[in-house]
Amino acid sequence: MIGKSGPAAFYACVSGRVQGVGFRYTCFNEARRLGLLGWVRNSPDGDVEIWAEGNAEKLDRFLQWLHRGPPGARVDRVSCEKHQPAGYSAFEITI
Repeated sequence: MIGKSGPAAFYACVSGRVQGVGFRYTCFNEARRLGLLGWVRNSPDGDVEIWAEGNAEKLDRFLQWLHRGPPGARVDRVSCEKHQPAGYSAFEITI
């Protein structure tokens, strides 16, 4: 759980079969649907990294989604660290 309400942020790292299965693109769509800001990217070790910020309740829903991922993905582990919002203006897929 991220928090009760108000602005918040987290950095998450998702491990498993999460590259080559559309994880970044469906993550991007889910974050945008929820009105979150930040980024998603593949990491060199095969994980997917996410920075997300916005309403705490929506961040909690997004974090729940990260534990499932899209069809075709297998999520083995999600690590999550709470942070203060950094002030992103959109949610993007980065390299």
